[in-house]
Amino acid sequence: MRGSVGASRAEVCAVACAEVWRGDGEILASPMGTVPTIGARLARLTFAPELLLTDGEAMLIADVPALGRTARVVEGWLPFRRHLALVTGGRRHVMMGASQLDRYGNQNISRIGGDARRPGRQLLGVRGAPVNSLNHPVSYWIPRHSPRVLVERVDMVCGVGYDRAAAAGPAATRFHGVRRVVTDLAVLDFETPERTLRVRSLHPGVTAEEVRAATGFPLDVPADVPRTRQPTAEELRLIREVVDPDGLRDREVQA
Repeated sequence: MRGSVGASRAEVCAVACAEVWRGDGEILASPMGTVPTIGARLARLTFAPELLLTDGEAMLIADVPALGRTARVVEGWLPFRRHLALVTGGRRHVMMGASQLDRYGNQNISRIGGDARRPGRQLLGVRGAPVNSLNHPVSYWIPRHSPRVLVERVDMVCGVGYDRAAAAGPAATRFHGVRRVVTDLAVLDFETPERTLRVRSLHPGVTAEEVRAATGFPLDVPADVPRTRQPTAEELRLIREVVDPDGLRDREVQA
């Protein structure tokens, strides 16, 4: 589906992902997934030139290569121990995926069904999600907005949501912050008195009814909810010619 300026849904999502790093300053951007990676690189090329990017392994890169290409200019070494120092020091904003996400932002990437001893389906495992969510800004990317992902209750908590952080007390809430959730249908945030998920903007061509039907719990959609902004002509050029000339974005979002 294409917007009024010829942007695909994947391109709208890429710009929405880029926006999560707006105003972050000189921190490490850690995107996980094709569209978030496009977003981080687009942000670096446009409104956030101070963002730190890596090659996905242990090098800080000074240029912005296309997806799948090798950086030509390396500006620093970032081994795992130094990466962890950025994580625990709050100088990182990660955009993770979520196999399940509830209304408070509790995320599950570990298992579906069953219990800890015998899961119905084993996934990645907890990984660094608890440390990420308690020490620095976190956003989430969900390429398929559905009731199977946006659920009433996650089967296991990996990334910590607002309710559990509050229950754990000041030590957990001091640096906790789930900023945004970008899906293939909308941009969502937690800017409500109860710190529950609400729609921040609807992507072009998407209705509030579609988003509610694709969510496994009652979802706040303001009456005056705006549309997610379209990419500018320059952003489209950068996405199509510089960051993702092979069109990998359309494999992740096929709306």
